[in-house]
Amino acid sequence: MGPTVIVGPAIQYGPASQSVTCPHCRSNILTKVETETTTKTHLIAILLCVFCCLPCVCLPYCMDSCKNKNHYCPSCGAFLGAHNN
Repeated sequence: MGPTVIVGPAIQYGPASQSVTCPHCRSNILTKVETETTTKTHLIAILLCVFCCLPCVCLPYCMDSCKNKNHYCPSCGAFLGAHNN
C-alpha cells in the first residue's frame, strides 16, 4: 500500500491577482499575473489582415482580453494556473 495523496479543490484563476497558498512553497501569497499571446491572438490578427483592416492588425497584441493570464508565485516563481478568455 503506497502513500495517501490528498488533492484539494481546483482553484479557478481569474484575470486579476488572487490571494492563495502556493502548493509548492506553502506561502500565503498574492499571485503575480503575466499576459501571454496565444493562438487565438494570432488568429484574430490574421483575420483582421485578411479582411483588409491592416491598421488594426496590432490591436489583438495590445489588448489583454485577447491574451491568457498566467498566475505565478512571487516567492518561488512556480506556475500556479491560467485564466483563458
